[in-house]
Amino acid sequence: MISKRHARLAVQAMALAGLSVSLPACATITRGTTQQFTVESSPPGARASTSNGFQCDATPCTFRMPRKDAFKVTISREGYVTQEHQIISGVSGGGTAGLAGNLIFGGVVGGVVDATSGAMNDLTPNPLIVTLVPAGHEAAATVAAEAERARAAAPQAQP
Repeated sequence: MISKRHARLAVQAMALAGLSVSLPACATITRGTTQQFTVESSPPGARASTSNGFQCDATPCTFRMPRKDAFKVTISREGYVTQEHQIISGVSGGGTAGLAGNLIFGGVVGGVVDATSGAMNDLTPNPLIVTLVPAGHEAAATVAAEAERARAAAPQAQP
């Protein structure tokens, strides 16, 4: 026969085991593996397509994108120079907090899940705001593209 003390210890052990199994992958649970990604253009109405297969026929538009991988966005509109922009996937402040929670409470398994799923990452720049350059002004388009690259490479302010 099991004593009350042993039964209580067994229940506590099972509760602790259940809790430890439910905590791994905190960022995957709280942030998810996808995020809203918005493309805006001036003037609006440009076609946006991504290197990972998403597209819309008229900006502004919003996609539900995987956080895990970087990709390119091509913006085109008749009468304007086509532009291509690199979107990067990097660890965000919220993802870092989720990883810390995993390491403290959930162990290495949760950290590995979050890191491999992309749940710790954010896509930048987001939103992607593009100023279209009229065709025939390719030199101006080069300057605009360089300015966009510099803006995308600049560190993003964290709230």
